[in-house]
Amino acid sequence: MSFNHAVIDEFRANCGQVGGFFAGGDLLLLTTTGARSGAAHTVPLGYVRDGDDLLVVASAGGADRHPAWFHNLLAHPTVRVEVGTEVFDAVATAAGDDRRDLLFGRVTAVAPGYADYQGKTSRTLPVVVLRRSEPARAEVTTFAGKLVEVHGRLRAQLAEVRVEADAYFTARDVPGSTAALGLGLQLRKHCLEFCDALAFHHTGEDGAVFPGVREHHPHLGRALDRLGAEHRVVARVQADLLALLADITTADPEPFRAALATLSDELRAHLDHEEELLLPVLAEVPWPPVA
Repeated sequence: MSFNHAVIDEFRANCGQVGGFFAGGDLLLLTTTGARSGAAHTVPLGYVRDGDDLLVVASAGGADRHPAWFHNLLAHPTVRVEVGTEVFDAVATAAGDDRRDLLFGRVTAVAPGYADYQGKTSRTLPVVVLRRSEPARAEVTTFAGKLVEVHGRLRAQLAEVRVEADAYFTARDVPGSTAALGLGLQLRKHCLEFCDALAFHHTGEDGAVFPGVREHHPHLGRALDRLGAEHRVVARVQADLLALLADITTADPEPFRAALATLSDELRAHLDHEEELLLPVLAEVPWPPVA
């Protein structure tokens, strides 16, 4: 039995606790999908918590080549994580250059051994962020609840696009990686889906929701005008992003990330403002609408 298999068996038999080399440390099991084989592969890895995310380092003990599990998640970012007795799906992404050094500092502050591994190789050790997939949604019974659900989906979609953008541009820079093409197509698909969903949502609000609220709450007219203006600002930023998306294979990462960041900032501010204004007046309106 290999060392990894023995650790995995001990981990699962003892509620995530193991002895030997990993004794006393924070350990998880990461299951990835093979970049070429499509088969599931599980490895034990040390981790560091960063808020709700988990950070793992593709150290390979300081070897000069990235470990196989890192190439796997570049090709297939959806992974399975086991921590203690908990098992959940997550999206894995290698932190881009702008975040990698910051996150590596957080890791080495808790686990200094990774700095020793970095000292053994000229390869920059990637830091991988593991973020839980979206949880199940509660039953919606009011229009306010439906608005929160839709906004939550838009926020999650945009966050996923940003994660995939980091994964794609990181994969493009990894020598010998074959994952970039697939990740680029996936990024384009999900970005287009998000932009379509956002445009559909805002068009529906402008055409039906806002006029209905204005009719029953005329004192909110000026605030609704401002929300409509925010829709147009978000649409302009979205158009800039779509222009950069036209040829993702040659897209410059910095303008693309900047456009995503601007869209995220504008949309987050708009959704927060809209919820502050509309949730109180929609809290008693049933969903689905009564015929």
